[in-house]
Amino acid sequence: MIAGRYRLEREIGRGGSGTVHLATDEVLGRPVAIKRIGMIPGSDDVELERAEREARLAAALNHPHVVSVFDLVDEDDVRWLVMEYVDGQTLAERVRATGPLDTIEAAALLAQIADALVEAHARGIVHRDVKPSNIMVAGASAKLNDFGIARAADDPSLTQTGLVTGSPAYLAPEVASGSSATPASDVWSLGATLFHAVTGRPPYDVGDNLVGALYKIVHEDPPRLPADHPMAGLLSVTMTRDTERRWPMARVRDELARLAAGQPSTAPLSPVAPAARTSDVLAPVPPHAATAVTPAARRGTARWAWIAAAALAAVAAVVAAYVWAGRGTPEALPDPSGSSQSAAGTPGAPESSPSAPDVSVEERRAEMDEFITSYIATVQTDPRAAFQQLTPEFRAASGGYEGYMGWWGRVRSAELTEVSSDPSDLTVGYTVAYVMESGETSTQRVRLQLQRLDDRLFIAGEG
Repeated sequence: MIAGRYRLEREIGRGGSGTVHLATDEVLGRPVAIKRIGMIPGSDDVELERAEREARLAAALNHPHVVSVFDLVDEDDVRWLVMEYVDGQTLAERVRATGPLDTIEAAALLAQIADALVEAHARGIVHRDVKPSNIMVAGASAKLNDFGIARAADDPSLTQTGLVTGSPAYLAPEVASGSSATPASDVWSLGATLFHAVTGRPPYDVGDNLVGALYKIVHEDPPRLPADHPMAGLLSVTMTRDTERRWPMARVRDELARLAAGQPSTAPLSPVAPAARTSDVLAPVPPHAATAVTPAARRGTARWAWIAAAALAAVAAVVAAYVWAGRGTPEALPDPSGSSQSAAGTPGAPESSPSAPDVSVEERRAEMDEFITSYIATVQTDPRAAFQQLTPEFRAASGGYEGYMGWWGRVRSAELTEVSSDPSDLTVGYTVAYVMESGETSTQRVRLQLQRLDDRLFIAGEG
């Protein structure tokens, strides 16, 4: 019993910031979702501040298409966020299970989210992480979730630059380059979510190359739907690099409502905005530049090489900030159109990592399935060996081997019943049936973030 009124029933999800349980509010007699903040030992005040911010901002909205936050309570030095329980699935899960949505269904669901964002923007709140996995769908109703990284206009942290928060595949170019998010950034992210909903895949293939993904978002043409697609025009006025040309959220909402009603789109097919001029800075030196270099040219080359290195270092710092922000999975899927191949031959595009073998998506998926199956078997027979399959950072975040065994030492057996690997963002979701030393049994859904180091897979976190 939490805070004398919330009785935990069962675990229904895990994320980078905590474990979510279905619970019963004994006072009001209703189901609630309750999230334990700081699931991983060693969590600091950042997650607690995030929980407080989520509670404050979500409660302030009080919108029918925002997951309501009811309470924020402390119990035995653990903080719990009590939220509305939505008996459904995320938009990402819906698309994964049923395939791309038709225009009317996608428009109807996203019009509700756009309406919630109109309200948020009117109150000076930018969500900053609009994506399919933050949209809960129950029947024909959609609700926006996770205001943990949202910011109000009077939040002093908005003045900070160089900190990227959000999922890379859905980030607006200005945010991907380190600028502060604005309502226009949410418009781009909603457009990226729209693209995912009607195509079945995210707009950018993130994979394990975050630098490359951010480069594409900032410098390459955004993806487009076929010209005859009913949503082609709306995508072109939401996913455009020119923030001045993006439609305001209220207009996007109204257009989605038109499409949901079966009416033709009024959004024109807009040309793609030109890429940022800084792409010239990142262009690699042509191979022939190494021959017949004069002293003056050598000085100029050295100058531009220094600028390119500084620019790349800035991008790397942005990526590092994203990773350490712990924002969960990018949700990217492979781009069957082959755009990743054309990017590799585009001047200025970063080269593929030489350590990444040229293997098929199915081979990568099989490798990940085998890895997690082996890990679950190993942790039950040789937990120290299994502990070494975590990245050094995640070992520390788990409280070292002692903290790690705080959980696994109580498990008598763990049996995988289903594994679903996503090679593009190196995440593995699986269902596992536990039998505890106490005799208690439970079935849980777990999602792990993997990382490839020296061509080996490691577990980098839960998300």
